[in-house]
Amino acid sequence: MMETMTSDVIQVGPITIRFRVEAEQSAGSVTMFEFDVPAGIALPAAHSHDGYEETLYGLEGVLTWTIDGRQVDVAPGEVLVIPRGAVHNFANHGATDARALAVVTPGILGPAYFRETAAILDAAAAAGTAPDFAALGEVMRRHGLTCAA
Repeated sequence: MMETMTSDVIQVGPITIRFRVEAEQSAGSVTMFEFDVPAGIALPAAHSHDGYEETLYGLEGVLTWTIDGRQVDVAPGEVLVIPRGAVHNFANHGATDARALAVVTPGILGPAYFRETAAILDAAAAAGTAPDFAALGEVMRRHGLTCAA
């Protein structure tokens, strides 16, 4: 029987992430996390995943995903599968906050990616400078993502 766990809240800029299943709990087969996206927020860095698929399930609000140039809205109860290699990003164009559940298979992506990204963004915010995009790119590569920019 697998023990359930609610990990700490990870804040990456305005986006809040809570892991529900980590790779260690699933023998590496899956990771699962919820994420909250405030109204009017967009993930600016289009990217792809090299070694895993991501399945998204809408919980609240609507997130607009752009996948290989095509826009798809994901509302509560709707599911979107993003295959490996598909370039994508998302935005909350609505007037209300959105929340979704992400399932990553296999469970390559974990909390370390989000914590490392948050540290880079927090350092830039504290210094009043732009983020170190080279450092962000390196973090992405180490965790199986490729920046499309």
